[in-house]
Amino acid sequence: MKKEDLMGVSGKEYLPMIRPETEKLLRSLILKHKPKNILEIGTFLGYSAGVMCEISEDVKVVTLEKDEKSVRCAKENLQKFGSRVEILCCDAFQYLKQNAGTEKYDFVFLDGPKAQYKAYLPYIKAMLTKGGVLMADDVLFYGLVRSDEFIKHKHRTIVENLRKFLQALKDDKDFETQIFDFEDGVSVSIKRK
Repeated sequence: MKKEDLMGVSGKEYLPMIRPETEKLLRSLILKHKPKNILEIGTFLGYSAGVMCEISEDVKVVTLEKDEKSVRCAKENLQKFGSRVEILCCDAFQYLKQNAGTEKYDFVFLDGPKAQYKAYLPYIKAMLTKGGVLMADDVLFYGLVRSDEFIKHKHRTIVENLRKFLQALKDDKDFETQIFDFEDGVSVSIKRK
């Protein structure tokens, strides 16, 4: 799957899609852990869901996106994967709250609204199988999460919530977590039990 081939992409617009090193890490984690059921929070145009489907024919991805235009584009971009990708146009928090007791996933790729990562965490944990992987993108938010400098008001809530999210992962003994400093920061957490 190539980013430039995606429906909804025009030459010069900013696209909040997975970056190259983060994509390499995602690919390596899928190959290593061989998940069958993946939950993705934040579909956008469907690029990362397509990458996960290309890596393994055994993968089924449920991907959540709130923006209707993005959902339409993602459906077009991911149609070749057929029933292996289920794109839901919904609020991720509502989905997590409604399904935390029933749905199980081997892998969760968290790339939605950054200020919500901490609120999502207990529900994601309940949905992850033993040995399941939580990969969260953009956790260092332009370096601001680890910065001592004054955070502008428009980013302050995001930065504070990402700090709380990373601290919660660090403090949770059920997770083994590693943070990667490349690009905009990625956390990878393995659920021990």
